[in-house]
Amino acid sequence: MNDQNLMEKIVSLAKRRGFIFPGSEIYGGLAGTYDYGPLGVVLKENIERLWLSMFRDDRDDMYGVDAAILMNPKIWEASGHVAGFSDPVVECEKCKKRFRADHLADVEKCPECEGALGSVRQFNMMFKTHAGATEDTSAIVYLRPETAGGIFTNFKNVVDSIHPKLPFGIAQIGKAFRNEIAPRDFIFRLRELSQMEVEYFVSPKEWKQAFEEWRKLMHLFAEAIGLPQSTVHELEVPAQDRAHYSKRTIDFEFDYPFGRKELWGLAYRTDFDLSAHANASNNDLSYLDEETKEKFVPHVIEPSLGVDRTMLAILTSAYREDAMGDDTRAYLALAPKIAPVKAMVSPLLKNKPELVAKAREVRAELKKAHSAIAWDDNGNIGKRYRRQDEIGTPFCITIDFDTLGETPELKGTVTLRHRDTGKQERLTVAEVAGRIRSAIE
Repeated sequence: MNDQNLMEKIVSLAKRRGFIFPGSEIYGGLAGTYDYGPLGVVLKENIERLWLSMFRDDRDDMYGVDAAILMNPKIWEASGHVAGFSDPVVECEKCKKRFRADHLADVEKCPECEGALGSVRQFNMMFKTHAGATEDTSAIVYLRPETAGGIFTNFKNVVDSIHPKLPFGIAQIGKAFRNEIAPRDFIFRLRELSQMEVEYFVSPKEWKQAFEEWRKLMHLFAEAIGLPQSTVHELEVPAQDRAHYSKRTIDFEFDYPFGRKELWGLAYRTDFDLSAHANASNNDLSYLDEETKEKFVPHVIEPSLGVDRTMLAILTSAYREDAMGDDTRAYLALAPKIAPVKAMVSPLLKNKPELVAKAREVRAELKKAHSAIAWDDNGNIGKRYRRQDEIGTPFCITIDFDTLGETPELKGTVTLRHRDTGKQERLTVAEVAGRIRSAIE
């Protein structure tokens, strides 16, 4: 399967099975926007839940915030976004379409109409709007281009209210907005995106150790969500390519169908942000070490993970095709921990009340341990399996006449089918519950 074909199949499956829909589709769409459907919402929540568990809740040195999307514009002036959050843009003199200049390396003509390209200029990617009833310059605000700003501006509030000891971190999941010149590659480059970010505050002399700890945790997270180690690569970003606030940055890159591209980032932001906001706001954002009585501005390690790019990496890694005679079975080999549906329960025949009743009973029993147990009695059993395979359900459980005692020694057992291999086995309901629990954990 070539890479373009794989991308087309992922996009098709995502829409067909309710993972991801084009934004505003019935009105012709809006470039750079997508909507998450019923299964996509659950998969996204499972990714975020796992991130919260590993990056915040399982640690004693992490705290959460949920900052506002609209913020005082002085915040973005202090952070450097108003002056420097830009990409090079070039416009075709003939068709007037605009392109990222750095995406047209060594290209002298418009890729759409072969017209002449104009000169390169910088384009600020922040979305600008107005707060209140007036629309003059005094009312200008921006949709936040990153979630980090709300963390830095709440540093003092967290210190004053929680009194954490250094090192400690503040975590947030939230929306960010970037007016991309040329959004593309499905949900890889969006104008509205979700970020999972940590700002971890450390003593300046301890940044290297903290950087390494977070680097290892990011690899563990990749493993937990099912990304093969061979597809995740570290790129040490050279000084000339790093953001203005960074003294060291590692890009975690992934092998997408359209090439190796940035998945996540890990940056050592020094004390740039807290110092900049302290100067601009006239607030003291230093930290007093109660033991040593030393007062200083903490330095920051930032692991930043995009939810949408993570979702696309997972779908890419999980997509499989098996040849079955003249047919092909497509399925998602999702890690059970993040699969939106953990198991499907089904009566062999839906017109047999005794089978349906028993299947309902089994599903109710399994749902006591996990809520994501689906029901499916539509079509024959083979079609049900295919549907569940496509959405990544790890297990299918079928209730048949042997469950009811047609074969005495099998009474009370069910058929458990494994998604990846298609193999089936007879187990008790308690054993099935154990298999599901152990796969998730």
